[in-house]
Amino acid sequence: MNVLLAGPGRAGRSLFLRARAAGHHVAGVVGRDPARTAEAAAALDAPAISWGDPLPPADLLVIAVRDDAIGEAAASLAGGAVEVRAAVHLSGLTPVSTLEPLAGICAIGSLHPLQTLPDPEVGAARLEGAWMAVTSEDDLLADDLFRFARSLGARPFELPDDAKALYHAAAAAAANYPLAALAMSRRLIEAAAVPFEAAGPLVEAVVGNAFAMGPEAALTGPIARGDVGTVAAQRSAVEQAAPDLLEDFLAMGRAVARVAGTTDVMAEVLR
Repeated sequence: MNVLLAGPGRAGRSLFLRARAAGHHVAGVVGRDPARTAEAAAALDAPAISWGDPLPPADLLVIAVRDDAIGEAAASLAGGAVEVRAAVHLSGLTPVSTLEPLAGICAIGSLHPLQTLPDPEVGAARLEGAWMAVTSEDDLLADDLFRFARSLGARPFELPDDAKALYHAAAAAAANYPLAALAMSRRLIEAAAVPFEAAGPLVEAVVGNAFAMGPEAALTGPIARGDVGTVAAQRSAVEQAAPDLLEDFLAMGRAVARVAGTTDVMAEVLR
């Protein structure tokens, strides 16, 4: 495919490094910042294009800008996109209709990598095996996006536009809530004079169990067993070592109890 990038940030560059390695041709990089655009274009061996200039022919224009800038970007690019066959944005939350300014010119949709992309090189590598959400009411474009995602080594799936907010909430929970729990764990384990790294194998095993067995079946520990005495001892220790964490510790405990079905048994000690 001839692919065109508008917005040379981490997500767009990650995707396009992977696309170029997979054999797709990068027709150009469009950006507002000349230096940043030139840097991205050089990395992708593609021409740098100033924002507002006519766009070269492309099978797919990828708009990789902030969610709140997608509509404005689509509007400003529409005048120069007469030779673009299709356009997508990379948001997992923003509706496809945000690309409406381009709808009269080409097919529109969205493509969202369900992966963290901290920098272009690491991000490109992480797209191998990552799941990728495809949203488009145009069947031909949806088919093209499925093929494009597979060519990158990704695993495409269909995401209805009206399910995006819930999907995005789930992704945010998966990506961030475990980190909040791990930040708490680090505070507590280091207060016990144990290195945080000691928890690594346990965490890796638990996450592996969650995807092999399901999160509910993978639960372990005193809350899942209904061991009130052990949880009471934990509560007392947390209150002494890190009283500012007690509220969060109990809230997470109540969430675990709901999943485990031990809410009634644990109600008093987790209050």
